[in-house]
Amino acid sequence: MRIRSLGVIDDAVVELSPGFTAVTGETGAGKTMVVTSLGLLLGGRADPALVRIGSKAAVVEGRVVLPAGASAALRAEEAGAELDDGALLISRTISAEGRSRAHVGGRSVPVGLLAELADDLVAVHGQTDQQGLLRPARQRQALDRYAGDAVAVPLEKYTGAYRRLRAVAAELEEITTRARERAQEADLLRFGLDEIAAVEPLPGEDAELAAEAERLGHAESLASAAQAAHAALAGNPEDPEGIDANTLVAGAHRALESVRAHDPALGALAERIGELGILLADVAGELAGYADDLDADPLRLAAVEERRAALTQLTRKYGDSIDAVLQWAQQGSARLLELDGDDGRIAELTVERDGLRSELSQLAQALTDARVEAASRFASDVTAELASLAMPHARVTFDIRQSEVAADGDAVEVDGRPVAYGPAGADEVELLLAPHPGAQPRPIAKGASGGELSRVMLAVEVVFAGSDPVPTYLFDEVDAGVGGKAAVEVGRRLAKLARSAQVVVVTHLPQVAAFADRQLLVEKTVDGSVTRSGVTVLEGEDRVRELSRMLAGQEDSETARAHAEELLAAARADG
Repeated sequence: MRIRSLGVIDDAVVELSPGFTAVTGETGAGKTMVVTSLGLLLGGRADPALVRIGSKAAVVEGRVVLPAGASAALRAEEAGAELDDGALLISRTISAEGRSRAHVGGRSVPVGLLAELADDLVAVHGQTDQQGLLRPARQRQALDRYAGDAVAVPLEKYTGAYRRLRAVAAELEEITTRARERAQEADLLRFGLDEIAAVEPLPGEDAELAAEAERLGHAESLASAAQAAHAALAGNPEDPEGIDANTLVAGAHRALESVRAHDPALGALAERIGELGILLADVAGELAGYADDLDADPLRLAAVEERRAALTQLTRKYGDSIDAVLQWAQQGSARLLELDGDDGRIAELTVERDGLRSELSQLAQALTDARVEAASRFASDVTAELASLAMPHARVTFDIRQSEVAADGDAVEVDGRPVAYGPAGADEVELLLAPHPGAQPRPIAKGASGGELSRVMLAVEVVFAGSDPVPTYLFDEVDAGVGGKAAVEVGRRLAKLARSAQVVVVTHLPQVAAFADRQLLVEKTVDGSVTRSGVTVLEGEDRVRELSRMLAGQEDSETARAHAEELLAAARADG
């Protein structure tokens, strides 16, 4: 893994051993940046504050060797990545402005893909995880994860039924608590629909009546205008001497017809004038018909105005036009059917709710049974790990309990009792520790000292590691608070785990570092940065000097050197 311009690291290469790699260095030297770098390669949040001051961007590049057919390799190839002789090249760039880019196998990819690949590549266990495991909710999640499909399968079914039950219960509550409001809404809808039905409006009727009212209200002037226009076109019988348009046009047509044989141009004009005469005759006929058909009946006008007034009453209440009123009536009818169907809907929802509660009771019972069985195995495995971590008499157990509620309350049944339930079942899970024989089991947050708690958490993490199908495990100072013989046992246990997987440990304990197959030293230069040469693979005398520093704070102390050599010899003999 290569790290550039990240935190205190200017440019460094981290070469990890296939087995157990220990990362050591003085406080503030940049060990945490190694963990942060790996987190970025795994899709972690990009914080621009991590970019080294004065740099435009921070870059982390990693080379991950994958076994043939690994799911991570298949997922990367689906995204267009190419493997380099069985290895996957991953890079992450963070700009000082906060932009983040990711590349996998030479292809630009969404950062989310890195997180998908991480699930199959690396399991990170750190002090944050330890603190999270102190919470009962996190302990339940841990137990479920350990149990695998035995819990995951019924939990998926339970979660779906739980969500549906919440939706059904919410709808039931909405219907019943708003019954009065819904009844009032139904009454208003019935009144409006009855009012509209009594008038029986037709689509577009308001516009048609408005046009008719306008015509009837001006019938006399319209008739007078039509008659005057007709007289102008066709003549007035009462004025035989009058001149009209038809007579004039006919005269013009006759004049041209008499000479058209002498000039084709005048013949064409004569035809056009003839067409004009025909058009004038048609218009004159229509004007005569309009004047004859025009209804000036005041009774019809009164009827039209009365109908318009009735329609106006509707448009004032239910829409800007009769078409809008009819649309409101259609929507109101559908809503009224919905409101009138509340009683039937309540019955349907009640039956569904009771059925879902019965289903949840069965699934909650299945979850409890699976958790109890897994808890026994989990506690046994963790207890065995504690024996390997210098706590031979400690016992870990799980307290799996439910909270009873009234029989008529919102409950599911577990072991024949009505109990409270939530989105993950009805179980409250808590990890208990009895550090020595005769001690009462207590929650691990209260029943363990600082050193004991670190070992319990490490034991839990190691048990998890055994159930996680990933090739690499990163432990970030999970040995905090441990010392002496217990620290030796921690190192021995991590070395044992490294026989079947790659293990990377950031540690301050020489007893742990001595068991590593490879020890990396992170150190700053005089100017406070970590350069490429600042992450060193320690071998031989250099490793003894670093272990001496970790033991006594003095690299050249003969006593510390002797102790360091003894630690290394014991670790090699143990391996």
